Amino acid sequence: MIASENAPVLVGLIGSGIQASLTPAMHEQEGRAQGLDYSYGLIDLDVLGVGIEALPELLQQAERGGFRGLNITYPCKQAVIQHLDELDAEATLIGAVNTVVFRGNRRIGHNTDWFGFAQSFRHEFGDVPREHVVLLGAGGAGAAVAHALLKSGVRQLTVVDTLPERATSLAAELGARFADTRVDALLRVEETSDIDGIVNATPVGMAKLPGLPIGANLVVPSSWVADVIYFPRETELLQLARARGCRTMSGAGMAVHQAAEAFHLFTGRIADAERMHRVFESAI
Repeated sequence: MIASENAPVLVGLIGSGIQASLTPAMHEQEGRAQGLDYSYGLIDLDVLGVGIEALPELLQQAERGGFRGLNITYPCKQAVIQHLDELDAEATLIGAVNTVVFRGNRRIGHNTDWFGFAQSFRHEFGDVPREHVVLLGAGGAGAAVAHALLKSGVRQLTVVDTLPERATSLAAELGARFADTRVDALLRVEETSDIDGIVNATPVGMAKLPGLPIGANLVVPSSWVADVIYFPRETELLQLARARGCRTMSGAGMAVHQAAEAFHLFTGRIADAERMHRVFESAI
C-alpha cells in the first residue's frame, strides 16, 4: 500500500541503547520531503528497563497504537522472529529481521540490513580483493552481512564469534546456501596473513561498548576493514586500521541504504537515498 499525503505514517525502532540513532532523522525528513505526515519513535529497552522478553507486549502496543511498522535492532533481530506471522525470502534465508511491517492483522518480517551493506560495499569497496574475508559476529547483523558478502563474490568466509555454537551454526547454514564457497567458524582469529578483509558486525566499538573486537596485532596494512557501526562514525577499529594504512568503510552507507529500503516497505514509496545520506551526514 502506498502512503497518501493525508494519512499519518507512524513507525519506530525497537532496540537497546538507541538514543543516538540517526534513523529517525533520516525517515522523518524523507517523509516530509515526500509530503507525508511521518513520525518515527524510539522504543529503547534500556530506557524502559526491560529486555527482549518484552517484545510481545511492545509489538502489540505498536500495532494497537496505529504503527505502520517497526525497525528492529540489537539485541532483538533474531528474537523477534518467533513473534511474527510471516518472513520475506531474504529474512527467511538470513534468519534475522530488522524491519517489521504491520499489514492487516499480520506481522511481516523483512531484512534490509543485507541490502544496505551490499549497496554500501558495492559503492565503496567494489574493487577490493575478496578471496578470503573474516566476519566478526554471528548475530543478527552478522548473518545479514555474511549473506551480503557471499552474494558479492567472497570466495572464503571465516565467521568468528565468542559463542562457538553460534558461529558454527551460521557457517553451516551459509555453507549449505552458497555451495560453491568455503565457510568456516572460529572462536578467535590467530593470524591474518591470507586475509583480504575484516568486517566487524559485533556491537564492540559502539559508543556504549567501546574497544576493539579483534586483537590490534591482527589489523595489517594488506587488509581492508569495514564496520557496521556508525556511531561513533569512526570506531576504534577503523581508527586503528586507517592509522595502519588500511582501506576502511564505516557503517554509514549501510545505515542509509537499509533505512531507504525500510522507508519503501513502510510507505510503498521509493526513498531518495542520496537525500537521506545528506541528512545522515548533517546529523552525524
